[in-house]
Amino acid sequence: MEVVLADALLSCCGDPCALLRAVCAPLSAERAEALRLLLQRLAAGGTPPGEAEALRRVAWEVALERCRPLLRGGEAAGAGCGERLRLARAARGALRHCVQLCGAPLAARLARDALAELAAGGGAGAEAAVEALAAAAPRLEEPALVARCVAAALALVREEGEGEAAAALVAGRLLPALGGNAAALRRVWEGLLGGGGGGGPPRAGRALLALSALADAVLPRGPPGSGPDARLCPRFWRLVQEGLTERDGLCRKRARYLLKRALDLSGGQRAELRCPADGGDESSLFWWSAEKNEKLLRFWETYILIMETLEGNQIHVIKPVLPKLNSLYEHAISGEKGCWLFHPSWHMCIYKRMFESENKTLTKEGVLHFLELYETKHLPNSLGFSEFVIGPLMDALSESSLYSRTPGQLMGACPPLGMRLQKFLATYIMLLPEEEKGSFLLKFIQKMTSRHWCAVPILFLSMALAYIPACKVLGTEGLHALRDVLQCTMITHQILLRGAAQCYLLQTAMRLTHVEKVSLPEVSSFLLSLRPEESLRRDTMLWMELCSWLQVNDRCFRKSTTSDFEHQETTSLCQYVCSLVGEYLKTPASETGENCLMPDWFEAKLVATMILLAADVEQMRNKHSGKSNIEWIELETFLNPLLDVLMKLGSNAYIPTLKTDKSLQLLLKLLQTCSLKCSNTQDDGVLVFIWKSLMMPVESILEFVLRRLTTNELSTVGDLDRCDLYLDLIPEIVNLCLQVSWKKVPSIKSFILSLTNASIHNLQERNSEEEPKLKEQIKKVASMASLTAVCEIMHRKPEAHLESLPSVDALKRFISFFQFNEVLKKPSYIEEKSSLCEETTSQGWGKIVARYVRDQWICLRFILNSFPTLAQEYEETSEMSLSTDERSRKFLQSALEALTILPSDQVLPVFDCMKVLVPKLLDSSESLCIEAFDLAWKITSSLSNTQLIFWSNLKAFVRFIFDTEVLAVAASAKGQAYAKIKEIIFKLIDMSATKTGVFNVVLSHCCRSWIFPTTDERSALANAFLNAGNYCELITEACVFGTVFRRDQRLIQDVHAFIENLGEKCAANVVTESTNRDDHYVRICAIKFLCLLDGSNILHKTFMEDIFIKLLDKDKLVSRSRTRYYANSLQHRIKNRVWQTLLVLLPKLDQNFLCGTLDKVFQAGFGNNQASVKYFIEWIVILSLHKYPQFLNKLWDCFCYDEEKLKTSICTFLSVLSHFDIILQNTSEKKPALKKALIVVLQWCFNHNFSVRLYALVALKKIWGMCRLLHVEEFEALTPVIESSLQQVENMHGTGNARRNWQRIQDHFFFATFHPLEDYSLETIFYTLPRLSELAEDEWISLSKFDRFTDVPLPPAFQWYHSRTELRDLKPSDWSQQDMGSDSAETDSQTEWTDVQKKIIPWKNSTPSLDLEMVFQDRAAKLGKSNSRLIVVASLIDKPTNLGGLCRTSEIFGASALVVGSLHYIQDKQFQHLSVSAEQWLPLVEVKPSQLVDYLQQKKMEGYTIIGVEQTAKSFDLTEYCFPEKSLLLLGNEHEGIPANLIHHLDVCVEIPQQGIIRSLNVHVSGALLIWEYTRQQVIKQKQQK
Repeated sequence: MEVVLADALLSCCGDPCALLRAVCAPLSAERAEALRLLLQRLAAGGTPPGEAEALRRVAWEVALERCRPLLRGGEAAGAGCGERLRLARAARGALRHCVQLCGAPLAARLARDALAELAAGGGAGAEAAVEALAAAAPRLEEPALVARCVAAALALVREEGEGEAAAALVAGRLLPALGGNAAALRRVWEGLLGGGGGGGPPRAGRALLALSALADAVLPRGPPGSGPDARLCPRFWRLVQEGLTERDGLCRKRARYLLKRALDLSGGQRAELRCPADGGDESSLFWWSAEKNEKLLRFWETYILIMETLEGNQIHVIKPVLPKLNSLYEHAISGEKGCWLFHPSWHMCIYKRMFESENKTLTKEGVLHFLELYETKHLPNSLGFSEFVIGPLMDALSESSLYSRTPGQLMGACPPLGMRLQKFLATYIMLLPEEEKGSFLLKFIQKMTSRHWCAVPILFLSMALAYIPACKVLGTEGLHALRDVLQCTMITHQILLRGAAQCYLLQTAMRLTHVEKVSLPEVSSFLLSLRPEESLRRDTMLWMELCSWLQVNDRCFRKSTTSDFEHQETTSLCQYVCSLVGEYLKTPASETGENCLMPDWFEAKLVATMILLAADVEQMRNKHSGKSNIEWIELETFLNPLLDVLMKLGSNAYIPTLKTDKSLQLLLKLLQTCSLKCSNTQDDGVLVFIWKSLMMPVESILEFVLRRLTTNELSTVGDLDRCDLYLDLIPEIVNLCLQVSWKKVPSIKSFILSLTNASIHNLQERNSEEEPKLKEQIKKVASMASLTAVCEIMHRKPEAHLESLPSVDALKRFISFFQFNEVLKKPSYIEEKSSLCEETTSQGWGKIVARYVRDQWICLRFILNSFPTLAQEYEETSEMSLSTDERSRKFLQSALEALTILPSDQVLPVFDCMKVLVPKLLDSSESLCIEAFDLAWKITSSLSNTQLIFWSNLKAFVRFIFDTEVLAVAASAKGQAYAKIKEIIFKLIDMSATKTGVFNVVLSHCCRSWIFPTTDERSALANAFLNAGNYCELITEACVFGTVFRRDQRLIQDVHAFIENLGEKCAANVVTESTNRDDHYVRICAIKFLCLLDGSNILHKTFMEDIFIKLLDKDKLVSRSRTRYYANSLQHRIKNRVWQTLLVLLPKLDQNFLCGTLDKVFQAGFGNNQASVKYFIEWIVILSLHKYPQFLNKLWDCFCYDEEKLKTSICTFLSVLSHFDIILQNTSEKKPALKKALIVVLQWCFNHNFSVRLYALVALKKIWGMCRLLHVEEFEALTPVIESSLQQVENMHGTGNARRNWQRIQDHFFFATFHPLEDYSLETIFYTLPRLSELAEDEWISLSKFDRFTDVPLPPAFQWYHSRTELRDLKPSDWSQQDMGSDSAETDSQTEWTDVQKKIIPWKNSTPSLDLEMVFQDRAAKLGKSNSRLIVVASLIDKPTNLGGLCRTSEIFGASALVVGSLHYIQDKQFQHLSVSAEQWLPLVEVKPSQLVDYLQQKKMEGYTIIGVEQTAKSFDLTEYCFPEKSLLLLGNEHEGIPANLIHHLDVCVEIPQQGIIRSLNVHVSGALLIWEYTRQQVIKQKQQK
């Protein structure tokens, strides 16, 4: 219409120039659009020759004076946003038509102006300039100007940062416009792909935008011309591949468009072309052959299907097409030539796209599929594969969540990805050419150091490296890379995982290192990166493996560049260690001054480790040669240089300080390494020889240390490090003397005596000057530290009897009256000579003072623990007037002050002192004690995020608060302190919910102190256990403790379990101290504690009864808080734990107590319980009645309630009767009980509920069998009826569902295998029964965990430990929940659907009873509705809102029935809110997901077409599908869609056509659309029939 009006206006107006000028002034949006239209018609229709020149002048004028200002925004400044956009759009079109009218001159003018503007600067002007260039580009003729325009355009496209809008404009509009200019096209093409000058290619997104717009030019549909053909350019295909894996969805879409356009063009032309190889001898990136046209089309059609499906990002949609990836490989590899027909990088694009998916499940699938390749396919070698493994694959492998177990795997098993990674790496390395193995592995290991990896990925990557078959491929660089990886592993707080990774990396080094390319110094430097407390320790198999490796390769290692053995090409281990010790003890003349720096510990650790390794290698060599008497010649050679120095320490005062430091450091490292836990030190020849050798210089060392500590030789801040060295040596020397020879003990006693007296003397000196000197203050710090060391030795080594020394009395007197928290005034440094040592020390004066104060409290702790009466015998002091309580109060006040001034990592001794002081003051100074509790808790809780010091502080805090005396005194008063402790208990439990392991520390301490007090006094024993009763909340909460873990927490636990299962194979298990921080250990500790209790002990009996009642109350509370709870929810788990604990306690309870509490147990049975809870309740009832048959009347009472109360629980009580033979085992009069049981059961055999009838029949079969054994005459009249009924049950319905269910319930473990008496054991209660009742796996507690937890032992005579083998070997196969037989969906290879989906979701296998259809028809008849032929099956849907909406929709459109997974949904308020009573007018049928297979088969037999609502490769478009009258519509789950086992049973899949980007509708909406389409089609058919 617009065109007609414009043409009419031009024909009526004689002067088009005047018309254009009239339209231009003033220029509104409407006028601008009119101007554009007029110019368009003038440019298209031509002008008379006489008017052409005038028209060109007007067009020139319009372009420069109107359109250009409009594009710059000048004339539109006052307009609104929408108005400005209309003006700009119209101005662009008008400018383009002006250029068409004026030709090259105007184009050149516009181009020059625009280029000038671009050169002047960006901003809005840049966008206007780009628009001008885009309008001018097609008519440019000057080559130089064309080149300048292309260069400017490409520069803008490459530009990063602020010019994003202009760059996008260039890519989308200017470059395509330039591409329309034949002279510019080649330049644009080269520039976009990085072949032209002026910089590299633009970003992929921009280049693809431009190429998409240029597609007609670079992928022409006509015959080949002079222009570029993108298909023959490798750089084009690389850009497309990059685009296919970009994170931006629009970028990927453009890449797919270009790929499809190229394929369509090639297939249509049946072209013969081959893109040149992109470097090297790799296969072509793209080729086409007319001969293989169909095969190529199929390959690329599958490829694009996969890439487009990956856009969905939903695993249930994507997984069915993944098997098609395998078919790509079949097409891509030439069987005859063994080479790639299609470049492997195309496959890598698919995997990279999967690896970078936001859906981690998809990422995992992609990774697993890729790792499978080399197991299942013989792929030709490709450099691209290696680069891909080291790049995208390793990036994907850094995601911890990929290493989770599959649902079917047991805890402690290696995750699938870990196993697959091992096989892949081993296979891949073996297939690589020899010359490439080393470089690939080096890059692989270096990649492991290039980022911060989490503990789990680094562990499994290290394990995969360790499992590569031995080959000599790594040299010095590889060893350094492994060392760098070791340092990466040190970041994680997961000590066990860290240690395991170190073990595997050492094994990797031993398997893959080419020993002739590395030197022993490089090997030793690598070994020192391993932590002895986490991986490499002498008592491990790993150490022996290392020794064996060193022995086998001795004299094969490359000679070091610094080696003294120049005439040899290789070095032996012995020679290396000898030279290492000699070099270590050499002291350069420049570093012999008094104020030299303390040497680094690295060298001492290195030398000590290598001495021990060389000694063990010597021992191994001698054993292999059969020598019985080893002379230790090599070890003696190693030790002699050290012994020479140590022997001279006491007598030669002129040995350089550096030399003494080094020798003592090496001595300390040797002694510490030797004192590590080893299997049997007496049989260890190496250790015994080292110990005996080091005994010789003991007196010399002690003399030297005494001189250094007690005289004024330590005078600088740097000397405090030396003080620490000397004090660390003293306990090691004491331990050495006690281990080897007591002859040296007098020397130690003399040393301790002198050191104590001298230290006390130094501390008692008073400074005469106001400004203390540094030397004096350092002397005080060293003296206090020395007293601390003496106290610690006397505490830890009581066998040395050092407390009898006279100096101990002086120490006690000194500490008792010491002014605590005395700080040292910062000395004046003006008088001191500033040395390098002091300037570079890391210790600030504050740290020194904190250490000084902490040492005071360590000394006081020793005095308080060793001498409980404080200084009562020192009457001459002025403080004697203070009573013991007052003195204790003073100490406690000082302790509170110390807590405020000490750093958090120094407060442990203060906590220990408070533990002794608080019980004495709780009665007299309760408020002060509560202040101590609060302050201690504040400090401890503030450290919860500080891994390194939190646990030690927590243990000290627990020792203080939960000390037996503290608890007893607080409980006896029942005052504020008692309430405060209970408050702290619950705070600790709350903390354990977020910090695993906190409750473990508390409970373990309490259980040990309550049941095994440290004193043997009878009163203390009773008082200790009284605490258990007073603080029984701890045990009650412990019995039900355990959170539902987050996925990442479960992963860490799973990997921990996997490493622990490796046992001694992984040295980390031997070396790492078990922390028992698993939440299971809380319950294990509580259960073991309860097992230790004795029912004959009145205290224990009262406590157990109290716990029993409290747990029953907790169960009632949980049941009341939520009447319906889901399987494996927290409520389910808590109830399960309650009943497990009650079952453990049951045998210890007496008749009187059970008489009063059994009613509560029966009441719990009436609840709506999950299966596992029901089994435990039934078990407890059976055991109680077995032990006390006189309570049977309580059971009969349970059957007397009305049916409403019994509807959820009757099966529980019938299950009890199915074990009636166990119940009556101890009864002499069995006949009356049997008579009563028979009467009760027969009533329920006629119940309308099928499940109830099945349970009743099982019980009837058992009871009737007992009656026949006893020959009860009274029942003979009933014999024909009962036996015919049972016989009928056995044979009912031929092979129908009812019979199968009858067989299954009889085979169920609880009725067929489980024996309530013989299976009573910890394993059954905590592992076997939870497993068989399909409780979540993290609720199974294996016996191995009970064994590992040694803090609380089981009673020596404990017999209830193992399940019977028959029960333990059973697999979960509940009669109503699982069917192991129906696996046809997995094995049937003939069906269409097996090719598309392999994922098997476990399904259950009980079918609805055969009267289901009758119920359905009866209800439909009662409702008086027409019997429509559409059935909507929504059993897979689990959200009440979706079900409620579907119910309403189905009722409105007259569906014959809605099938749901459970009729319980009808009671849900959300369901009712959306259904608005539709459930009352629509037949509802319950078919559980587990029953769907049989239900669908049944419906097929009745003539129904099974229609799935799912997007698949073969699905029909909804608009094209004709619904049969008898249609069954199966709707998928909200998240997973329709499971694979059901897809197999579908007759057809229908999908809803979509136009948007989001790829799935809500399930209710999808269902509603299909229900309406079915109804619409049926209505039309009915009308046509009429």
